[in-house]
Amino acid sequence: MKRFWLLFSQAVTVVLAAYFVVGTLKPDWLASRSASSSTVALTEAPASSPGVVPPGSFRLAAQKSSAAVVSINTSKAARNDPRNQDPWFRFFFGEQGNEPQVGLGSGVIVSASGYILTNNHVVESADEIEVVLNDSRRARAKVVGTDPETDLAVLKIELDRLPAIVLGNSDALQVGDQVLAIGNPFGVGQTVTSGIISALGRNQLGINTFENFIQTDAAINPGNSGGALVDTSGNLLGINTAIYSRSGGSMGIGFAIPVATAKLVLEGIVKDGQVTRGWIGVEPNDLSPELAETFGVKAKEGVIITGVLQDGPAARAGIKPGDVITQVAGKPVGNVADLLSSVAALKPGTASKFSVLRRDSQVELAVTPSVRPKQRRPAP
Repeated sequence: MKRFWLLFSQAVTVVLAAYFVVGTLKPDWLASRSASSSTVALTEAPASSPGVVPPGSFRLAAQKSSAAVVSINTSKAARNDPRNQDPWFRFFFGEQGNEPQVGLGSGVIVSASGYILTNNHVVESADEIEVVLNDSRRARAKVVGTDPETDLAVLKIELDRLPAIVLGNSDALQVGDQVLAIGNPFGVGQTVTSGIISALGRNQLGINTFENFIQTDAAINPGNSGGALVDTSGNLLGINTAIYSRSGGSMGIGFAIPVATAKLVLEGIVKDGQVTRGWIGVEPNDLSPELAETFGVKAKEGVIITGVLQDGPAARAGIKPGDVITQVAGKPVGNVADLLSSVAALKPGTASKFSVLRRDSQVELAVTPSVRPKQRRPAP
């Protein structure tokens, strides 16, 4: 037994001595061996399959919708400044207004036949419009029609094999739902950002006449205007339109026009060349205690009418100043934005029922709206 332990201890001593000598004189032998072992281990590790989507990834939604989101380049010819005729002005300031103006934006292909939804302010007053697809194809676009009151426009391009986005249901949205914003911010190329629905029904922002914005914290920057807001299945929920910003970049407050509104505008422009809305000729105001006291009404909800256009649709139906409109065609109205949207949705020439509170009495009136006169888009 002693002899066995003696042989074992001598063998261990020889091995350790050999390791010490090699480590001292030829350390690269040991490093090479270690690297070789690591290489084998790395080579033999199983690789993840490219077809497997990692948990929590929005890859499929982005792939489904990105192909239908385009970049829009606009140009406006230089306008000659009349002051250029003055030689003294040219001497001090040079010739002004001789550089063409260019702009960047985004758009969404909504039909394989080439119809594109974007913002009116992206293409407004543009002399030339170029659309760049995600597959790098380019085409000149023509404006089919615009709707400044919702800040939407419809373009048309002539290309084959166009990818069209699937329209989602913006009416089913809830605060907290996850969304993606896709566009061409700052002209860097197509970009996808993620966030949630922060709020619904935002209005009175002074951006459009008809406001019913989806608010999101998905990053939206200059150049994203007209791009797509999509759900986690890649379906279109809205058209990105504006941001609240003090720096010009995203601060987590972005606004998109719901696809339900965009769809109505698209159908109206493609079918009739314009959007036809109802109009009744009144001056509405949100109901306040002061106005209620002034007109002697006891209503707590609705929209109070402070002025009625003489011989307009409302006047012919019997609506008077001081009346409080509580419902339009069976739909409750709580503020001016609600009334404006409800009346605009009415079909001109067809009578609709208005529920009106006149002092202490409830009155039902049949109002036949006319076509809403064209309005100029309010200054941003």
